[in-house]
Amino acid sequence: MEIIQNFLNAIQGILQDSGLMSLGWQNYVMIGIACVLFYLAIKKEFEPLLLLPIAFGMLLVNLYPAITAPDSTTLMNAADCIKAKGTTEGYATTVINGVQYYNVPHYGGLFYYLYKGVKLGIYPPLIFLGVGAMTDFGPLIANPKSFILGAAAQIGIFITFIGAIFLGFTDAQAGAIGIIGGADGPTAIYVTTKLAPELLGSIAIAAYSYMALVPIIQPPIMRLLTTKKERAVVMEQLRPVSKVEKIIFPIVIVVVISILLPDAAPLVGMLMFGNLLKESGVCDRLSKTAQNELMNIITIFLGTTVGATATGANFLSLSTLKIIALGLIAFMMGSACGVLFGKLMYKLTGGKVNPLIGSAGVSAVPMAARVSQRVGQEENPGNFLLMHAMGPNVAGVIGSAVAAGVLLNVLR
Repeated sequence: MEIIQNFLNAIQGILQDSGLMSLGWQNYVMIGIACVLFYLAIKKEFEPLLLLPIAFGMLLVNLYPAITAPDSTTLMNAADCIKAKGTTEGYATTVINGVQYYNVPHYGGLFYYLYKGVKLGIYPPLIFLGVGAMTDFGPLIANPKSFILGAAAQIGIFITFIGAIFLGFTDAQAGAIGIIGGADGPTAIYVTTKLAPELLGSIAIAAYSYMALVPIIQPPIMRLLTTKKERAVVMEQLRPVSKVEKIIFPIVIVVVISILLPDAAPLVGMLMFGNLLKESGVCDRLSKTAQNELMNIITIFLGTTVGATATGANFLSLSTLKIIALGLIAFMMGSACGVLFGKLMYKLTGGKVNPLIGSAGVSAVPMAARVSQRVGQEENPGNFLLMHAMGPNVAGVIGSAVAAGVLLNVLR
C-alpha cells in the first residue's frame, strides 16, 4: 500500500508542476500567436531569420515561464537545507529570533542570463556590426541626395511619438513606440531597453512583424501617392565609386555623428566598423565572421530572448493593442514621407528621380529596396531601380540610428 501511495503522490506532484495546472488562458493565446509567427516565417518566408527565433522564444516562455526566472535566495533552517542540498556548508547565514537560517541560492532560468545582452545594450550594436559588414554604401556615396530620402522616412517616428503621448503614454514610452517607424528591429530594441523596457516584448514583435510585412504594407502606399508616369521613370546609371571613397566614408560618418550625437555612437559606430572591415580588404576573416558566425549567433540570442518577454500577462493588454496600432501608423507614415520627398525630388530634378525609391528610406534592408524595384517594374518591365533604391535604404539605417540618438538624448 505504501508503494502505491508513493506512486500516487508522485503522479500528483507531476500534475501539479505541469503546465496543465500552472498555465492560464493568456499563455494559450500567446502560444497561438507564436504559431501564427511560425506560419509567417516558414510558409511565407517573412523575415524568417528573426521571426522564427522570436516565435520560439514566445512559445517556450508561455509553456515554461520559469525559463526567464531571475536569481533568488531562500532562507532555510538546517534540517531543510540538508534535505534540499545535502549540506549546510558554504552558505551564508542569517539569524532571526535566535534561529540560524541558511541563504540557499536558486539560479535563474536560461533566458534570464541570455537576456542580459539585450538589457545591457550589447546585442543590437553587434547586429549592426554584422549589417555593416554586409552593406555596400556605394549607391549612397554615388548619390548623396539619397540621405534626404533616408532622413524623410524617419519623420514617421516623430509623428507617432506625438500621437503616443496623446494616447496616454509617457514621453519615454512614446519615444520607444515611435522608433518602430524606422523599420529597424535592433534599433527599436536598443531604444526600448533604454527608455521603456517594460514595453520591449510588444515593441519588438511589432517592429519585426512590420519589417516582415514590408512587401504587403508598402506597395498600396506607393501606388496611392504616385502616378503611373512617375512610377515608370527610368533613372540614370549611378557613377562608379572608388575603393578610397568606400574606405573614407565609414570613418567620416562615425566621426561626424559621434561628435554631434554621442548617443547614436554605439549603433552607428558598430555599423561603420563592420563596413570598414568589409571595404578595407585586409580583414577578410573578421568581415566574414561578422557577416556569418557572429551575426547568426547574436540573431539567435536576440530573437529568442526578445520573444521570451512576450508572456501572456505582459502582452495581452490594451496598451499592447495601442502599440501595435501606433507601430503600423509609424511605419506607414515613414514610407509615405519617403515617397512624398521622392515626388519632391522628381519635381526639382525635372523628372529624373523615380519617387518609388523614397519608400526604401525605411531601414528594412534590403527588402524595402526590392519592393521599390518590384513596383517600378510593374509599370515598366525595363526599369531597374534596385541600386538606386539601395541608396535611401542604407541611408535609412543610418537615419534610424540617428533618430534613436536624438530620442535618447532628449528623453533619457
